[in-house]
Amino acid sequence: MPVPAKRRSRSKARRNRAHYALGKTVLNKCSKCGQPVLPHKACSFCGTYRGREAVKIKIKTKKEKKR
Repeated sequence: MPVPAKRRSRSKARRNRAHYALGKTVLNKCSKCGQPVLPHKACSFCGTYRGREAVKIKIKTKKEKKR
């Protein structure tokens, strides 16, 4: 098993990790309903992708309370 030739100092390791920060998430608008959607994903609200129905969305109904 190879071993590193020299240990990386704490400051150099932390400077290297300075570029690990997460970027902002990009959201597009759905062309049909206008809801925010991740790029290259079907809309979770109406189920369309690139103007066509990709996923059938079940209509949520209110459940009645049992007594």
